[in-house]
Amino acid sequence: MAPPLDARIKSGHDKRNPNNQTKYWEETMERIGFIGLGAMGRPMARNLLRGTGAEMIVYDMNPDAVAALVAEGATAASSIAEVAANADIIVTMLPDSPDVEAVVLGPGGLAESAGAEMLVMDMSTIDPSVTDLLSKALGERGHGFVDAPVGRTVTFAEQGKSLFMVGASSNDFGRVKPLLEAMGNTIHHCGAPGAGIRTKLVNNYIAIVMNQVNAEAMALIQHFGLALQPTLDVVNGTTATNGHLVTNYPSKVLKGDLDPGFRVKLADKDLNLALDAARAADIPMFLGHAARECYGLARASGHAETDWTVLVDLACARAGLKPPRL
Repeated sequence: MAPPLDARIKSGHDKRNPNNQTKYWEETMERIGFIGLGAMGRPMARNLLRGTGAEMIVYDMNPDAVAALVAEGATAASSIAEVAANADIIVTMLPDSPDVEAVVLGPGGLAESAGAEMLVMDMSTIDPSVTDLLSKALGERGHGFVDAPVGRTVTFAEQGKSLFMVGASSNDFGRVKPLLEAMGNTIHHCGAPGAGIRTKLVNNYIAIVMNQVNAEAMALIQHFGLALQPTLDVVNGTTATNGHLVTNYPSKVLKGDLDPGFRVKLADKDLNLALDAARAADIPMFLGHAARECYGLARASGHAETDWTVLVDLACARAGLKPPRL
């Protein structure tokens, strides 16, 4: 566990925690590590640092991302091993399964350098079989493991309004809950380790496939020459409504904003994870495979780094129609 509080924390004057919110730090003295400061990880780490006032050591391949957190009071690590040696709870937020496996179990990884009471909380969206591997391997070494993938977009992460789907033992959930509360406003304890990532795949499967369904509906609206807002008002008053039409599209593609909140390549990756899991269970996913072709076309046409709502514009372009705008 962490050493005694230093004089700055005891006095309640610490630049990392200007609101003097030291309750969590005073009660637990847990040191936090954060690995992966990308589009989602960086605002989450910032909110965690501000919300807990705990010691935080951070690591990322991007030195600018690290420097931004250091400027707010975090400590930079030069290696993954250094994070493991100086943190009790380590959060990982990484792009894909091989990245997480390498960070946790690879040479110089967390498992090699961990303290006695280390707990890893992986918030990435990865293959459930890798989640199970990490949980088993860390458990055999006496370490805790939590999978807590994130719902909602970067904008919500920046606002501290993320949703978390958590797989954890009751004890480990109790340890990480204050951290989750600092990063978001909706927490679902879905079950034992592995339940969080499986819940995320179900959630993302629906959202990712519905994105293409909605995109095709937008093209049909354009073809019919219908006024967009009145048509959306009708649809949003029936069972056809969904989050894309109510929140996602109006804030992104329908106002011409395609800067990435959730990239096409990540939607494609997450969809493939769900389809792979379904294939292993012999569950037919007809619409999912059709949607995968659409995301593949989007990537092939140069939109891998574009916001996933670009599917609306691509559906209209294939039909020779103008993209809809509010």
